[in-house]
Amino acid sequence: MSRAGAGQSGSFALSLAEFAAKATEAIDASLREIIIEVGSSVIRMSPVGNPEIWAANVAHRAGNKALADAYDDHVEVRNVITALTPSNFTKAGKLKRNVKYAKPLTKTERDQNFNVNGLVAGKDYVGGRFRANWHLSIDVVENVTFDEVDPSGQETIAALVSAVSDFTAGQTAYLINNLPYAIPLEFGHSNQAPGGMVRITVARFQQIVQEAIRNNQI
Repeated sequence: MSRAGAGQSGSFALSLAEFAAKATEAIDASLREIIIEVGSSVIRMSPVGNPEIWAANVAHRAGNKALADAYDDHVEVRNVITALTPSNFTKAGKLKRNVKYAKPLTKTERDQNFNVNGLVAGKDYVGGRFRANWHLSIDVVENVTFDEVDPSGQETIAALVSAVSDFTAGQTAYLINNLPYAIPLEFGHSNQAPGGMVRITVARFQQIVQEAIRNNQI
């Protein structure tokens, strides 16, 4: 008398193997998604140097703007005096030919004559080196820096995605930035990222993990 299911153990084992393979793939895919989101978050929030907001340039522009404003104030006063001087007008109430109202500065004149948008520091500076120095290292902590700049962060994120493509469970991923000002920036040195980058990303790490697991569940 034969038992029900006899001879089916091979098929059952194969099903388990297929499930195990799918589970492994899902785990690896989830880990890669977590690494990409964590890295992308840190890169996106990384400050990009902007000479426009440097203290020296802010003070320089404020001083020049004050001079331009003073010029326009003088023009306004002059025009009021002109308008209140009867001898400047004909009997018909029109300005005499030799009398004209002064003109306030145009935007171009404010820029060119008073340099209200000028810089005294960082004229040739291009920001984005800090963003470009984020990189992924697997199973080893690399002590390297890069001279490239990436203001948008897109190239750095693309490199991160490429580097993590072969990552599997059991390996260790390191997101590294070796520039000497990385730690000061993380702890509020820049007004662009007062709360840092890593700390904010870590605060939502559980959310990132849960979303990755949902996206890759079998």
